[in-house]
Amino acid sequence: MPTITKFQRLFREYPNQFWLLLAATFIDGLGGALLFPFFTLYLTARFDIGMTTVGLIFGVFSVSAIAGSFIGGALSDRIGRKRMIIFGLIASALITLLMGFASDIRLFFIAAVLVGLLANVGDPARQAMIADLLPPAQWADGYGLMRVVMNLAVTIGPAIGGFMASRSYLALFITDAIASTLTAIIVAIFIRETLPKRQAGEKPESVGSTFVGYLAAFKDRVFMVFLAAAILVNMVYMQMNTTLSVYLRDVHGVPPQQYGWLISMNALLVVLFQFAVTRRVKRFQPLYVLAVGAFLYAIGFGMYGVVATYALFVVAMLIITLGEMIIAPIAQAVVAMLAPEAMRGRYMAVFGFSWAIPAAFGPLLAGMIMDNLNPDWVWYAAFITAGLAGLIYLWLSGKTRQLDADQVHVSRA
Repeated sequence: MPTITKFQRLFREYPNQFWLLLAATFIDGLGGALLFPFFTLYLTARFDIGMTTVGLIFGVFSVSAIAGSFIGGALSDRIGRKRMIIFGLIASALITLLMGFASDIRLFFIAAVLVGLLANVGDPARQAMIADLLPPAQWADGYGLMRVVMNLAVTIGPAIGGFMASRSYLALFITDAIASTLTAIIVAIFIRETLPKRQAGEKPESVGSTFVGYLAAFKDRVFMVFLAAAILVNMVYMQMNTTLSVYLRDVHGVPPQQYGWLISMNALLVVLFQFAVTRRVKRFQPLYVLAVGAFLYAIGFGMYGVVATYALFVVAMLIITLGEMIIAPIAQAVVAMLAPEAMRGRYMAVFGFSWAIPAAFGPLLAGMIMDNLNPDWVWYAAFITAGLAGLIYLWLSGKTRQLDADQVHVSRA
């Protein structure tokens, strides 16, 4: 079958609103991909601070992001997905400019708090919108396609960002703000609200009961164990975009441009193979699949502590990328399966803790190791942590007899 025909068939499998959401995500993601891979390098160069301080900044951002996601998840289930996405994008644009123009590290700390609190309120809504737009059988594929789009942005972004960063870091912040603003305009004009309508006679939740509804997610024991494993996995993955660049520069003399090539290669492989990998692995029990992905993380990240040539750095990144393609869409699909329809935004918000908590503590702990111990211990710890996550997924699979995307049914042992 000609390639163009395959793309046409793929396009027709999904609603137009889904593709519009992907297009908007690409534009916003491209702006972030210009900036985020070089964020650690910018902080150390701009403010002459150590990795412990960098980790503290990421921690401050992440703690506030937990609060922002918590608020955004509840409000997305109450007032709608679209409003929260737009608000988050506009807030992100304004505060990114504040970060770019900050000349004092204390002002940058304040901006980090604000960007975490306000810019992340739209993330649970965006994830819930995918589940709203697609039938359950397409959830894993839908989240996989979202990752393809995001990684297409990351494929292009670091290469452009590296060129821009060598001339002006401020240009990265300005471009990211412009991308967020443009995305907000697209969402406002072209994307409809997807919040499920209330049943006839069903009373709307009060603001208080909306937030109290989080208790149902926290009382879901299977979901909580699943969340704990995801936190460990993302604690390891977080090092790729934070600690790895400085480690390779300071320990192995790898210049920022070559680090950028590693990140671009990672993203390009996701663009090329994510959808095919997702369609193949989704036929297996999701928790077994996640365990395999976690063990691949253990091998890939652990390699950085024992190898010393750029060729083997590439091999390690290839292993990490395969693990990433296995884990990311399946994990999000599992959350959509576990969440009651009326609580998708809140479950997605709680699942967002699996990124916010690692961002709060992962770079800080790694920074303390980098500044005070043998830097290789960052990767030894990553090996142990990812391996433990894989064991938890395997244990959880024994407690879950059935997890079926078509029936959206979870049966606990």
